[in-house]
Amino acid sequence: MNVYSLDGVFVVILLTICTSAYLRRIPRLKQWLFRDKQGFWGVLYKASVIGIRLHLFVAFCCLVTSAYALLSIFW
Repeated sequence: MNVYSLDGVFVVILLTICTSAYLRRIPRLKQWLFRDKQGFWGVLYKASVIGIRLHLFVAFCCLVTSAYALLSIFW
């Protein structure tokens, strides 16, 4: 699994969503990282909003991706 395949891109997107949603829960980092809603910081802001609002779907996608990664090792 590398970043140049479709499953690698999916993993990178999931990690970005999960990390930015986690960082948004920290008060000092929320003020520093998520005050701008445009550009690169805007992408992190939007990923954190997706991670917070759709947390059940994101968690399910993480479980499916981890199962896929484990099963692809053995096959």
